Amino acid sequence: MHTVVERELELGLVLSPERSVAVPARLTYRTDDPYAVHVAFHIGSDSPVNWTFARELLVEGVFRPCGHGDVRVWPTKVDGRSLVCMALSSPDGDALLEAPATAVSAWLERTLRLVPPGTEEDHLGIDKGLSELLAPAARDELWLRDPWPSDESPESGA
Repeated sequence: MHTVVERELELGLVLSPERSVAVPARLTYRTDDPYAVHVAFHIGSDSPVNWTFARELLVEGVFRPCGHGDVRVWPTKVDGRSLVCMALSSPDGDALLEAPATAVSAWLERTLRLVPPGTEEDHLGIDKGLSELLAPAARDELWLRDPWPSDESPESGA
């Protein structure tokens, strides 16, 4: 069983230095995917735009600029408000989003209490999955008892 931590919030999609539009979004963290955060943006299309990236990137980005390539995150202040900026790049285009730092930080804190940094591997269930994968099934028992059956017929004395 896994736990999900979600947070609905409004992000600002920056269109120009003077103009941004509000975009409803949902931050999602799942303990069965402990290294990742999922962000769904509702931009007026039939289905949301989904991004997944390392939780560590968002945690660090609240404090200092980080990331490269497709996802970059950094803190900033606009009109006295603390924001977390996320620059996202894809073949479909680029987006600059601003999120309220207090909401992002509070949500991240909940994920970090649930799965502290460095314990993510414990939540993957790899050992349990491997045990299940490698455990002999009932139908394998005959094979395991005699893995190399003799194909020789008993010889009769001549």
